[in-house]
Amino acid sequence: MKTPYDILRQPLITEKTAYLAAKLHKYVFEVDPKATRSVVKDAVEKVFDVKVLKVNIINVPAKRGRRARSRRVGIRKSGYKKAIVTLSPEDSIPVFEGVE
Repeated sequence: MKTPYDILRQPLITEKTAYLAAKLHKYVFEVDPKATRSVVKDAVEKVFDVKVLKVNIINVPAKRGRRARSRRVGIRKSGYKKAIVTLSPEDSIPVFEGVE
């Protein structure tokens, strides 16, 4: 059995996710590849003590990269699963506050 901290691997903080958090109350996390919507919802509610309205799950595909200084031309960046969690307007997650 996985704990909520195993389900939520890390918050994804970019310019776009900072905008989503500030204006639309949507927070983005990298989650376990086997996690479902209901498991992510329970984990966020348990860890951050907030009310989750909606969860969207996205599988980000693996990408091929390139190393310029080595003879190895192609490298592979592994894919991951991310969750966009929508909270009620009264709630917020402090990890994302103050990020611009």
